[in-house]
This record gives sequence, structure tokens and C-alpha cells, in this order.
Amino acid sequence: MSFGSDMPARSPWPASGFLQVPPTSPEVQRLYDDDVERMGFVMNLSQLWAYRPAAHEALFDLVGQTVQAGSLTMRQRGILVSAGASALGDSYCSLAWGRRLADAADPEIAGGVLSGDDAGLDGSERALAQWSRLVATDPTGTSPDDVQMLRDAGFDDAQIFEITVFVALRMAFSTVNAALGVLPDRELDDAAPGPVREAVTYGRPVSPA
Repeated sequence: MSFGSDMPARSPWPASGFLQVPPTSPEVQRLYDDDVERMGFVMNLSQLWAYRPAAHEALFDLVGQTVQAGSLTMRQRGILVSAGASALGDSYCSLAWGRRLADAADPEIAGGVLSGDDAGLDGSERALAQWSRLVATDPTGTSPDDVQMLRDAGFDDAQIFEITVFVALRMAFSTVNAALGVLPDRELDDAAPGPVREAVTYGRPVSPA
């Protein structure tokens, strides 16, 4: 993975972040086991959220509710998270969701969204990407025209609410992980297609192991 000139090649702290990994409990083990079942490894961020597995579960239960209520497809979610995470400068979610977007669309589209280039998206998808970047970086700078952009793209007001809550929750998750120094998993970087890796030149460096 290529980072900017001011980006350290290695981190002086553990991949799980600035905090020590908490002791294992039945709740923590379930969090880790779920990672292994879904991903094949325990994610660095899960070792941070081991401080409050119930909060992790509740957060993603709420995320899932917004997905269902907003009828968001995997491709739409990939666009929303990739656009928002890259605008926020979060390398972890950019790698994880850039790969998912690459699977749902194609690697070039995913790399483009992560780089702020929405040329490969249709009109409604471009509206989603633009809105996600606004929510992630300048929520007090939005305007009625920005919301109308989403209406014109085919989303009703109930969907716009769900889309906004989805992005805000994802950005909250990104903020906790980034602020406490969690590094993107090496496995995510290894599995990401070339255009995704090349686009992610920001945020925390990938874990060395």
C-alpha cells in the first residue's frame, strides 16, 4: 500500500491501537469468533471494541435497521461508506469497503470513489457519494439544495433520513477506530484490488503483520 510522504511506513504502537487489549470474556470471545467466521481472522478493530462488545453489537444492529428501512443495496452501501470514509481520511473502512464496492461494482469504480472521482457511477449513485462526503466532512454546511439533489435522484424523504443516519453511524465507528489508533488489517490490504490500494494514500498505515 502506498502512503503519502508524511505517512510513517510502520506504526510505533500495536495494531489494535493506543489502548491495551482488554481481557477475554465470553462476550469478547463471541466478537472474535464472529470475525473468524466472517473474515477468517480477528480484526484489529475488534480488539478495541472488546472493551464494550455490547456497544459494537448495538451500533451495528442500528446500522442494519437503517439498511433495511432505506432499502440500501450492497453497491449503494459500498458507495456511501467508501465516499464518506475517504473524505474523512479513514484508511481502515476505505480498504474494507473499497473491496466490497469493487466486488459489487468493479475495482476501477471503487478506486474512483475512494479518490473522489464518481465518473463510473450513475446519477443516483453520484448523489449518494456527494451526500456522504458532505455528511462526513461538513454536516453543518448542507443546504436544502443538497437534499433536493437526493430527491431528484429518486430518493424519498424517509430514505434520505435512513441514508443520513447510516452514513453518520458509519462515520462514528470510523472516528472511534481512527482516534484510538487502530491500524487497518494486513489481510484487508492484501485482499484489496490494485485500484483500491492505490487510492488509499491517507489515514493510518496498514498493520505490518
